[in-house]
Amino acid sequence: MIFIIRAQSGGVPPLDIKMVRQTPAIVPDSAGRIDFFCLGDPEAAKAAGWPVVPVHDGWYADDAIGGMAIWGQGVFWEVRDTPFTVRQACGPEAWPPNLQHDHAAVVNVRQAIFRG
Repeated sequence: MIFIIRAQSGGVPPLDIKMVRQTPAIVPDSAGRIDFFCLGDPEAAKAAGWPVVPVHDGWYADDAIGGMAIWGQGVFWEVRDTPFTVRQACGPEAWPPNLQHDHAAVVNVRQAIFRG
């Protein structure tokens, strides 16, 4: 699962860091803080004393022209160099163990889009 550790400059969490950016100025007390997008267990990070910020579905821009797309409340994610170039992503192996993807499922896309 992806989550954010919002720490002061100089403090790097000992976790699997997927993206780093300056904390956006819109966030209160953001001066001198850095957002580390970490892959792991947010409860374990909290227990270790790190300031954990949960993620929500959406786009998190980095300090350049890329960012991170997140959906499934942090379970699924893509790190992108640009909005259209995926550098790294989670795969189906990141699905929770109680939720299995049905590869043989038939989806009626037309009916799902055009209801009537």
